[in-house]
Amino acid sequence: MYYPSYRSESPRVMTVIGTAQLSQKPDTVTIHLEIMTENQQLQQAQQENAFKMNRVIQALLQAGLTKENIQTSSYIIHPKYDYADGKQVFKGYQVFNSIMVRIKNLNQAGQMIDIAVQNGVNQVSNIQFSIENHHRFYREALSNALINAVSKAQTIAETLKVKMDPIPMKIVEEMHEMSHLMQKFAVVENSMSTPIEPGEIVIQAKVEVQMEFYG
Repeated sequence: MYYPSYRSESPRVMTVIGTAQLSQKPDTVTIHLEIMTENQQLQQAQQENAFKMNRVIQALLQAGLTKENIQTSSYIIHPKYDYADGKQVFKGYQVFNSIMVRIKNLNQAGQMIDIAVQNGVNQVSNIQFSIENHHRFYREALSNALINAVSKAQTIAETLKVKMDPIPMKIVEEMHEMSHLMQKFAVVENSMSTPIEPGEIVIQAKVEVQMEFYG
């Protein structure tokens, strides 16, 4: 195996940080849709909630959403109390039923929210945009981060007028981050069609690289 002549010299190590980021338009959105009902009788609150949620799900299916993209995310029964003259007074029950819907056609997101609201949903939350194959874009960002780190090391070596081994002796992946938009808002009845703006997702990568240099 061939080694450069500067291998005989005593090596020293420099550590550099490389970063890179890519911006991509999301291709998937997930939305939490919730129905809250309340009644003095728990069974009545549950029945009303179940009726409304079944109506919402059927409406979403008729609009083109598939069963695989509808998932129950929470079901909560909460007794409701009030205070009168310093005493706790039972006021009935609240039932919360939440589903998570996954929409791949972002142009349909606002329409799906409107359909859900029209059929009984009274809370919309956690609108989260994502990229289905984000790993492919992260690998590209990671590669660019490594190139960035090696380029920095080469600049340092040239400035110091020393020789540098072009092959890193150590690479540490420090960050795998994808920032996305999340929203929470209350439903406004009789409003215009709900606008949904996906924006862009920023995929970031960061590496710490150690390079040997001589001279």
